[in-house]
Parts: sequence; structure tokens; C-alpha cells
Amino acid sequence: MQHNDSKYKLIVKYVQEEVSSGRLQKGDWIPSINEFRRMFNLSRDTVFAGITELKSRGIIDSKQGKGYYIDSTNLHSEYNIFMLFNELNEFKEDLYNSFMESIDNKCSVNIQFHNYNREVFNQLLTEAKGKYTTYIVMTGKFLGTEDLLNSLGGRVYLLDHYDRELLGKYSAVAQDFEADTYDALLSGVPHFSKYKRFIMVQNEAKEPYERYYGLMRFCKEYGFKCKYLNSIENRRIHEGDVFILVNDRDLVTVIKQAARQNFVPGRDFGIVSYNETPLKEVLCDGITTISTDFRLMGHTMASLLGKPGIEVIRNPCCLNLRSSV
Repeated sequence: MQHNDSKYKLIVKYVQEEVSSGRLQKGDWIPSINEFRRMFNLSRDTVFAGITELKSRGIIDSKQGKGYYIDSTNLHSEYNIFMLFNELNEFKEDLYNSFMESIDNKCSVNIQFHNYNREVFNQLLTEAKGKYTTYIVMTGKFLGTEDLLNSLGGRVYLLDHYDRELLGKYSAVAQDFEADTYDALLSGVPHFSKYKRFIMVQNEAKEPYERYYGLMRFCKEYGFKCKYLNSIENRRIHEGDVFILVNDRDLVTVIKQAARQNFVPGRDFGIVSYNETPLKEVLCDGITTISTDFRLMGHTMASLLGKPGIEVIRNPCCLNLRSSV
């Protein structure tokens, strides 16, 4: 699309001044594209460029067949951000709160959740097309998302977990689940030497399988056996096993089973749980965790806004050693 950059700003300035003065308020209709053309003697493409900027900043929206109306009177948002998370939990809440603390008051944010539902993911992004300057998206394990992301009309950032086919195509802050698992276990080798086998338990449909690749690599190099399970229900614990648990429900199940067998974590078997929480610091005298820093992830994502080029940042992860190993 060709247009005069200085001229299309006339449309933006006009609407901003009308809102600032109170002559246009939330819900009021703005002039049509043809009316703007006559008012400022501009081409249709130039007017549409101004309309597009106003819409991406969240100041206006449209109704099919009726035109454009004032959707927000907040004129100070340099970035109008659409965030699409996979789910709401305490870790993602920490991430979001850190992001919000790190951005200035020139940003407005709308956060939505797809809950690992591909239809909801597609629908929310389709409805958000062209309405925001910035899109921060957790695609998770969804494949074939690039065309949809490219169609959004704003700057796209990837957050946390995403398909490796997108690597390097968008700026991102993410975990490297394979390397994180391998590096974390490597840092605890002396504490694991008394065990024989590692058992990873996670729901494969939702969680990144790359974690198990990291575990297999570690076990191969250091002579441990390893196994992958989708469920831990009704399973006895064998002495010398280390359970690597993703879901906290599985953590509770293992602890209950250990009590039935009079097994003590860190003595008869081991427990490593993903994602740090205050409860895990005290549960069973301390549960060892592998955890990324979600607050740092939110801060780092905020620091990428407005930076030119593509930058992909691996979020740090560490092993927090406690008595369960």
C-alpha cells in the first residue's frame, strides 16, 4: 500500500483532537473513509492507513456495514497489546504481573486464554486481527500457526513454549525444555548417584515432550535407566527410582503412595517436580524442583517491545536442590 506518511497522520491527529476535546466520546461514530477523503483531499489508501493505525492502537473499532466508532478514549497507549496465554495458573500470573510492572503507562493490554484448544486459539487471534499494534502469543504445541500469525497486522512476539518451526521468525522469550532438563539434572549429578532409574510423568497431549529428550540424553551419558509415563495412578514405587513430575496432582499421588509403602523421599526414592512454588519449599522437608523464572520472563518480554530486528532469548532455568533427592 502506498501512502504519504505525513498526510495519513492527519486522520490520526483529527480523531485524537476530537476525542481529547470531548467532541468525540466512546461509542461515537467517526467520519467515513469518503468523508475523510473530502475533508483532507487524500487518497483512499492514505485515509485507510490512518484508520488502520487508530484501530491497531485500540482507539477505534468497526461494525460491518456501519463504519468506525470510538472504542477507547485512552490516547496515550503507544502499544496496544493483545496477549494470548495457554492457561491461567500461578506461574503465568507471575509472568503477567511482572510484564505489567515492567511496561510503562503508554501500553494497554488485553489478555485472553486459549486453554490448549486450537479452535479457541484460531478464533481469538482471528477476532484480534488488525485491532492491536502488538501480539504476544503462547502457541504451545500447535503446529501450522505461521500464516495466522503473519496475518495479524501487528508486531508478533512468541512467549514461553512454541513450535520450533517458528524459531527465528519472531522475537521470543521462551524455555528450552530439552536443554533446561538436561542442564538442571547435570548440575545435580552428585545427588543422583545413589539412584538407578528416572521416571518422567506428564500428560503428553499438553506438555512439551522435549523434557523427556533432555532426560534421555542425561541418562544415556551417566548410565541411568529412564522411563516415560502418562499416568502414575495405582503404581508402586520401587527403591532407587527418581520421579520427575510435571503435574502437582501427580506429586500428591506419589507422596501418598510413598506413605503407604513407608518410603521416604530422598532416602528410598527421589522426587523432582517442575515449577517452583512456596509449598514445595516445605512439603516433605522440601521438594527438589526444576524451574524457570517466570517473573524474569515477563520482564524480558517487556524489554523486547519496540526493539528492531528479531531477538530470541532463552529464559534461565535452574535446579533447586532439597531433601527429596
